[in-house]
Amino acid sequence: MSRFRVRAFLVNAIPMLYPQRLNQFTKEHADAVAALVCGFLLFLGWFALHLGWLGLALLLLPAAYVIGGYESAREGLTTLFKEKELDVDLLMIVAAVGAASLGLWKQEYHLIIDGAILILIFAISGALEGYAMRRTERSIRSLMKLTADTARVLRQGREQEIPISQLQVGDEIVVKPGEIIPTDGLIVSGYSTLNQAAITGESLPVEKTVGEEVFAGSINGYGALKLKVHKPAESSLIQRVIRLVEQAQTEAPPSQEFIERFERRYALVIVIAGIMLAILPPFVLGWDWETTIYRALTFLVVASPCALMAAIMPTLLSGIANGARQGILFKNGAQLEMVGKVRAIAFDKTGTLTTGQVQVCQVIAADDFSEANVLKSAASVESSSEHPIGKAIVQAAGDLDWVHAVEVQAVPGLGIVGMEQEKKIIVGNANFVQGYVGNLPDKLRETAECLEKEGKTVVWVGQIEQVIGLIAIADQVRDQAAATITRLRKLGVAEIVMLTGDNRRTAHTVAQAVGIERVYAELLPEDKLDVIRSLQKQYQTVAMVGDGINDAPALAQANVGIAMGVAGSDVALETADIVLMADKLEKIAVAIHLGRRSQNIVQQNITVALSFIVLLLIGNFLGNINLPIGVIGHEGSTVLVTLSGLRLLKK
Repeated sequence: MSRFRVRAFLVNAIPMLYPQRLNQFTKEHADAVAALVCGFLLFLGWFALHLGWLGLALLLLPAAYVIGGYESAREGLTTLFKEKELDVDLLMIVAAVGAASLGLWKQEYHLIIDGAILILIFAISGALEGYAMRRTERSIRSLMKLTADTARVLRQGREQEIPISQLQVGDEIVVKPGEIIPTDGLIVSGYSTLNQAAITGESLPVEKTVGEEVFAGSINGYGALKLKVHKPAESSLIQRVIRLVEQAQTEAPPSQEFIERFERRYALVIVIAGIMLAILPPFVLGWDWETTIYRALTFLVVASPCALMAAIMPTLLSGIANGARQGILFKNGAQLEMVGKVRAIAFDKTGTLTTGQVQVCQVIAADDFSEANVLKSAASVESSSEHPIGKAIVQAAGDLDWVHAVEVQAVPGLGIVGMEQEKKIIVGNANFVQGYVGNLPDKLRETAECLEKEGKTVVWVGQIEQVIGLIAIADQVRDQAAATITRLRKLGVAEIVMLTGDNRRTAHTVAQAVGIERVYAELLPEDKLDVIRSLQKQYQTVAMVGDGINDAPALAQANVGIAMGVAGSDVALETADIVLMADKLEKIAVAIHLGRRSQNIVQQNITVALSFIVLLLIGNFLGNINLPIGVIGHEGSTVLVTLSGLRLLKK
C-alpha cells in the first residue's frame, strides 16, 4: 500500500467514523494519526503474539511497519538517490527490516516488535517535524487577516470599491471611522486618531492630519480620511512584515544543519560497517556464513539509533509538559533546548514590559478641590468620548457619583467641553484649557512638566476661569517586570535590551523602571529585526519577547521567540516558539531554567546511550552476546534513558 493511499484512507475514513469530533480533520494531521495507528497496531500485534496468535500478529505488525515507516523510507530513499547521501531515516528502515527478517528466520518473533518500536519512534518524530514546518504557513495566514481585501477609491468623482491589487500610485481612497487602513498612504484631507500599536508598537492612538503618512493595518478612529496612495500596495509596511516573517522562518539555524550532517554521517558509518560485517568475517576471521549474517543483523539492531533518539525526545516532551503545567507553552522540543542557551534577550515595551492599556496613574487637585472632584468632572464629559484616554478616565471614576454632561463638543487633538449641572467643564491639553480659563497655575505647570518628563500624558481639567486639577495617563509597567529582569541577570543572561516603536522619552522611563540600560526606541518592524541580527552576531543565541504584529519579524528571526499569550496578537502567537499563557513575565526565567535542565539531562542520556551501543557492539564483535542479549541491552538502554528523561516532569 502506497503512502498516498494510507494518507487518503486516514484522511477520508477517520472523519466518517468520528464526524462530530474530527470534522476539522485535514491532511496536515495525517502524519500524527499515522503514528497513532502504528502504535495501536503495534500494541495489538504484541498482544496477539503474547497470546500465541501468530497468524494475527504477522498481519498486524507488518501493517504497523507500512503505516509508520513508509514516510521515513521514502525520505531516506529520496536522500539516497537524489542527494547521494545516507541518513538516519534509511538506517532505521534497514535496522527494522533486518530485525524483522532475523526474527522470522530464527523464529524469534519478538524481534519484529523491536523493529516496529523503532519505526514508531521515528513516526512520532516525523509528525512533530511536520508540525514545525507548517508554522510558517499559519503565521502568514494570520498576517493576511490584518490586510483589507478591498479599498474605496475615488475615480471620476465617484467612489468605487476595488481589490487592493488594482490600486495604483496616485489613487485617492476613502477610509471611514472604524475601518482598517487598506494600504500605506498620505492624508490629503481629514483628521483622526489611528490605532497603529499592532504595526509600530506605540502604546497610545496617534493623531494624524493632512500630509502625514498612515500604515496599512492601522485602525482608523473617529474621523473620515482621504488618502493618496504613494507606493504600490505590495510595498506597504504590513506586506514587508509578511515577507520578513516568511524569510526569517525559512532560514535554517546552524545547529539544525549540524544535526542533519551528523545523522547522515552516522547512518553512513553504520551501513558501511554493517555491510563489511556481513561480508568480511568468513574471509578474515573464518566465521561461517550463518554466524556472519547473525552477527551482522545483530549489529544493525544494537547500532540502531533508538536509544539515542530516546535520549532526547522523552526529555524534551517531559520539559514541555512541565512548562505547560506552569503556563509556558513550548511549540517544539528544539526551542526547549535553545532557550537554555540564551545569552541575550530583547523585550518589546508595549504589552510586554507594560500592560498595553492606558490607565489613570495620578490625579493632582488644585487648591480648594479634591481628587474626586477632578475625576468626576473629567468623567462627566469624557463619557461621551470614544478616545482611549477618555475611556481610561471614565474607568478610573467608575465608583464615584458623577453625571453625564450635556452639550458636549469635542475638538479633535485638543480636548472636549461640556455642561455638567450648569457648569462648563473643559478637559484637554494645556493650550486648550488655557483658552477657556486664562493663565494656568505655575505650581500645576511645574507638576505637569515633571509628569511629562516621566513619559506620562497630562490631561488638564478646568471650569470657566479656573483650573481644578490634572490627570496623568500612562501605560502601566507590569508588576513582575523589574523582578524578572533582575532574576534573568542572576541566571547569567549577558545582555538585556528593550525595543519599542514608542518615543524615546517614554521608552527610557519604562526602561529605568524595570532596570534595563540599553534601549532602542522609535523602531519599525524591520528596525527591530536588524537589532536582533546585530545581537546574534555578538551573542549567538538571542531571545525576543513580544506581543504585537510589529514584533513578528523579530520573533521569527530570534533563536527563541517568546510571545505573551493573553495580550499577544494572533501572528505573534503563531510566530513565536514559546508562549506565556498568562502573560507572566517571571515565567521566562522558569523557561530558561527548564531549558538548561533539559540540556544537562540530554547530555547525560546521550552519554549513557552511546556507552551501551559501544559495549554492545564490542560484545557482538567478540561473540560474547547473542541476539536476545543484544536486544535486551538495546531496549534496556532505551528504557533507561527514557526514564531519565521523565525526571524533567518534576518542578
